[in-house]
Amino acid sequence: MSSIDSRLSFGQPGDAVLALGPITHVALTVRDLSVSVPWYRDLIGAEPVLDEDTGPFRHVVFAIGDTLLGLHEFPEGARDEAFDPRRPGLDHVAFQSPDRQTLDAWRNRCVSLGLDTGTVVDAHYGSGLAVKDPDGIALEIFAAPA
Repeated sequence: MSSIDSRLSFGQPGDAVLALGPITHVALTVRDLSVSVPWYRDLIGAEPVLDEDTGPFRHVVFAIGDTLLGLHEFPEGARDEAFDPRRPGLDHVAFQSPDRQTLDAWRNRCVSLGLDTGTVVDAHYGSGLAVKDPDGIALEIFAAPA
């Protein structure tokens, strides 16, 4: 068993092995859904699949492939702290691009939406395009190397 496999599963020899499956959803806390929902709708290019007030929070959820992306807003509001990837918690959320050429098309789309992006950064492990949502949450569109 590889070191990655051993971190994702546990049990005693002879026991059924429990292994984590794919990530089903990610939930991001935002300050104002009236600002964030249109921003994410434009980026994703699709309408939300759920908009629900649960009492403790309201959430709007987008389906992206087999993963759900939820935006949460709390009635008492969010703490007035800027997003910081160096604080324990979330560093960034990355979305898959099938290839480097499509990543360039994503950059063009982001620019056409008026989003502040840098250039596509190429590394030996893949290429990424960084963008920040209205709350400064770091997002990335990532293409694995060919």
